[in-house]
Amino acid sequence: MKNFDVPSLRELLDTGAEKFKNAPFIKYIKDGQIIEKSFLQVQKDSLAVCRMLRNDFKEKTHFAIIGKTSYDYLMFFSGLIISGNVGVPLSPEISVAEAKELFERADIEGVFYDSEFEEKMAELKEALPYLKLVQKIDCGEEAEKIYEIYSENSQYAHLSDYAVDKKDSAVIIYTSGTTGVKKGVVLSSDALVGNITYHDYCEDIFTEGSVSLSVLPMYHCYCFSGDYIKNLKDGVQLCLNTNLKDIVTNLKTFQPDVVRFVPLIAQSLLQQIRIVLRKNKNISPREAAEQVYGKNIKWIISGGAYLNPELVEEYRKLGIMMRQGYGMTEAGCRISVPDNDVSVASVGRVIDLCEVRIQNGEIQVNTPTVMTGYYKMPEETAKMFTSDGWLKTGDIGYVTEDNQLFITGRVKNLIILSGGENVSPEAIEKKFADIKLISEVLVYGENNRVVAEFYPDFAYAQANGIDDIEAYIENEVDKLNETAKAAHIISVVKVRDIPFEKTGSGKIKRSRTVIGQE
Repeated sequence: MKNFDVPSLRELLDTGAEKFKNAPFIKYIKDGQIIEKSFLQVQKDSLAVCRMLRNDFKEKTHFAIIGKTSYDYLMFFSGLIISGNVGVPLSPEISVAEAKELFERADIEGVFYDSEFEEKMAELKEALPYLKLVQKIDCGEEAEKIYEIYSENSQYAHLSDYAVDKKDSAVIIYTSGTTGVKKGVVLSSDALVGNITYHDYCEDIFTEGSVSLSVLPMYHCYCFSGDYIKNLKDGVQLCLNTNLKDIVTNLKTFQPDVVRFVPLIAQSLLQQIRIVLRKNKNISPREAAEQVYGKNIKWIISGGAYLNPELVEEYRKLGIMMRQGYGMTEAGCRISVPDNDVSVASVGRVIDLCEVRIQNGEIQVNTPTVMTGYYKMPEETAKMFTSDGWLKTGDIGYVTEDNQLFITGRVKNLIILSGGENVSPEAIEKKFADIKLISEVLVYGENNRVVAEFYPDFAYAQANGIDDIEAYIENEVDKLNETAKAAHIISVVKVRDIPFEKTGSGKIKRSRTVIGQE
C-alpha cells in the first residue's frame, strides 16, 4: 500500500481561511436571498462547533447527523470531525425503526438533526432515552448563538487547540443498502481527506475561484468529500442545492462552472434544453443550454450509474464536457476520476493514489484511503478483502495499460442460468439506453429465464403518438434478441406504471438479482 501524508480537515480549514480569507466559499438561498459564507467564516463556525463538543464531551463520542444539505449541516458535520469525535451521517428519509436500529448498532450517543427529521426525532428520542445530546441544526438564531458562544473570542477558545489522530475513525458511513443489511464503513481522517488529494487529469475542472453546484445529498461520502472537502482544498465556491425540484432555479441563480450528477438528472435537464429549443427556433443549442444551466457551465461529472455515450455526445454538442468517475465508500470514495482524453465508455482514469488489478474478472483495489472496516462487523469486513489485503469491489471490469477503467457489471448481480452461464444484467440494460421511450430498465433472473422490466417515458409516448407502449417495447426487445447471445435472450417482458424504487443517490434498488435467490 502506498504511503502518504495528507492534512487533516482542520488543517484544510486553517489553510483555506489563511489563503482565501473573505472570499466566498459557501453560497445558498435563504428567504429568497443569496447568502455568502467566506472561507474564514466557515473555519470560525466549524471551530465553534468543535469547541462546543470538546467542552461537553471529554471522551470520543459517536454523533448522528440527519438532514438535508445546508450551511449548518456542513458546519456541524465539519465541527464533529475536527473535534476528534465520530460523525454518522444518515438520510432524513430514514424511518424511525431503522434509525433506532442504526443508532444502537453504531453506538450513537448524540444527534444533530434538521426540520426534515423533526417529527421522527421526537419519536426517536422517546425510544432512545440514553441520548446525551439532541440538537436541531437548522434553527436560525440558535445555530448562530452556538457559533457566537463558542467563538475564538470566548472562554472556550483554547478547546480547539487540538489535533486529531488522523488514522483514527472520523466517520461511519452506512452503505445505501440496495441489497442486504446496511454496513457502517469506518473511515479515518486520512481516508476522508486523503482521497481528494489525487492529481486532477482535467486541470480545467476545479480551478481556484470557479463555481460548483452541489446537488447530491451530503450524507453520501462522494458528495461530502468531493463537494465540500475538495472544494475547500481547491478554493472552489460551493453553492448548495437542497431540493431536486430547485435544480433549474439554482443553476440559473449560481451560474456554476461544474456540477456533479447521476445520469438520470443529466438526462432530465437535457429534456428541458430540448423543450427550450422547440419553443425558441432562433437560438443556438448552446444558448438553450445556458437557459437551463447558466452561461458558465463547462463540466458535468457523472457517477453512480451507467453513463450512455450518446448522452455524452449530446452534451458535447452543447459545449459541455461530460465524463464519469467511479468509486466506493469502502475505498475512501474515488477510484477513478474524469479525464477528457479517455474513452466515453470508460469510468475515467484510475487516480494516482490507487492501484487496480483484475482477479477472476473482478476489479480489486489497493489504496491508502481504504476503510478500516465495517463497524462491529469483522466477518463482513474480512469478506471484502483478499488474502493479500486488496479490497474487492464486487464490480466486473477491466483496466487498460494507460489506466482507463471499464465496468461491465456486478458480481452479486450475475444471473446464474441452469446451464452454468453467467449473465451480467447491466450488460443487457445498457442496450436499451438509446431507446427514448424507455426511461428505466431492470434486468434480473426468474425461474431460469432472463426478465426485463421497464418503466416507460409516458410523456415521450404521448408526444410521439405511441398508444400501445407494451407492444412498442416488446418489438424493441425482439430486435435486440435477434443478435443477442443465447444466454442474453430476454424471455419475459414486464412494463410498470411507476418508477423503480431508488436509493438516495438515484440508483435503482435491486431486490431480485440472482436466479433462485431473494
